[in-house]
Amino acid sequence: MSMKFVLEYDASNPKSIESYAKHLIGKSFADVCNEDTVNDVIVINDDYEESHKDKKRKGGLGDLIEERFFHYKCNSDSRPDFPDAGVELKVTPYKENRDGSLSAKERLVITMIDYFSVVNEPFEESHIWSKARLILLVYYLYQEHIQDRLDYKINFAQLFTPPEADLVIIKQDYDKIVSKIKEGKAHELSESDTLYLGAATKSSDSTVRREQPYSNELAKPRAFSFKTSYMTYVLNNYIVPGKNTYESIIEGDIGIDFESYITNRIGAYKGYTVSALCKLLNIVYDKPPKNLGSLIAFRILGIKSNNAEEFAKANIITKTIRIENNNTIKESMSFPTFKFNDIVLETWEDSTFGNYLRETRFFFVVYRFNDDHELVLQGSQFWNMPAKDLDEVQKVWQRTVDVIKEGVQITEKNGKRFNNFPGSSENPVCHVRPHGRNANDTYPLPDGREYTKQCFWLNNDYIFDQLDDNLKNESQ
Repeated sequence: MSMKFVLEYDASNPKSIESYAKHLIGKSFADVCNEDTVNDVIVINDDYEESHKDKKRKGGLGDLIEERFFHYKCNSDSRPDFPDAGVELKVTPYKENRDGSLSAKERLVITMIDYFSVVNEPFEESHIWSKARLILLVYYLYQEHIQDRLDYKINFAQLFTPPEADLVIIKQDYDKIVSKIKEGKAHELSESDTLYLGAATKSSDSTVRREQPYSNELAKPRAFSFKTSYMTYVLNNYIVPGKNTYESIIEGDIGIDFESYITNRIGAYKGYTVSALCKLLNIVYDKPPKNLGSLIAFRILGIKSNNAEEFAKANIITKTIRIENNNTIKESMSFPTFKFNDIVLETWEDSTFGNYLRETRFFFVVYRFNDDHELVLQGSQFWNMPAKDLDEVQKVWQRTVDVIKEGVQITEKNGKRFNNFPGSSENPVCHVRPHGRNANDTYPLPDGREYTKQCFWLNNDYIFDQLDDNLKNESQ
């Protein structure tokens, strides 16, 4: 049955717009096109639908919903899509994971950052807030096997406004981004600087640069966006009915910024041994789990699991660091393995590892061995990789890709296999080495050979240098 589009919603009424949008649920984008009988908004021809089918095309499906369902011409108006209602329309993909859980497929881009105007805009009066205050979220299911994007199915359509608890952190994120621009450091902005609201790179050409007001250094074009991790939380807790999978650290007004609150609470236990903390926090110490260091931190924060609501929304990853009593870190920091056949198809700008570092904020929980070789809590620190260090990682990433494309050189000596991937002595920030359970834990190489799984590691010396001085010094 065809949808009767025209005059079925009041463009000045948010609830009317939402009710109308509910008609999208269960339909594919092809259905929307096939059932559209209105021809006076846009010129529809064969090229129109063909241009929206390509999976490699960025965007486009949102334009289709605007023009073929809501029947207004896609435009570059800086106001919300439904200005009389103050509603912004966002069409965004989600995916179903192997374990059946749902997650957002990508960040939600809100609006471009104007480096010159944003420095004069308080958050409440900002362009980003005018667009993000009330969003009509239309979620469609991304499925890799579907080649024609018009066959993706829409499963959710709902109004969303960031709740007050989230808004506190979103404002802090906004202020942090604006402060960096005011300091003449727009070129050093990183998505991992912040928690929920990010400054994502936004250009089809990675060489494009923009002027900034307080420095002659050109900066990459960036857009305000809600991070993928935050959109996953929104999907599961506000869009999908009845889902509530995270515990919250903060209840009510804490009086200070989120990160200071967390580090202060952890810091209150500085100098306690791990065994004393386990006793205090009722953690069984006879058979300590591998994640004991982070488990202690979460128990201090009142979380029974390792799944704090705020950490999940902000894509904060907890890492435990152990300092030897000679002021060194023994272990480098590992990351998930990469598949040789996948990484050679990536570019650095869209690489899995590059995006991970750009979008992730780390929460370091730091311990130190005392003279009795007992681990003592030093404190905690939030950290993300500086832009200049990402440039070093890019060198290692590119060298790794080149080695794989040219054919990994494998030699054997004294029963051990060696390769020509970049080692820890070749770069101050990171290196590549095995991360398989054993030599038989392999992935295929492009040339057909099997080779031990590899991953990127941050150098132990580099990690130590990133720590705050108060975490390096021995607890008194």
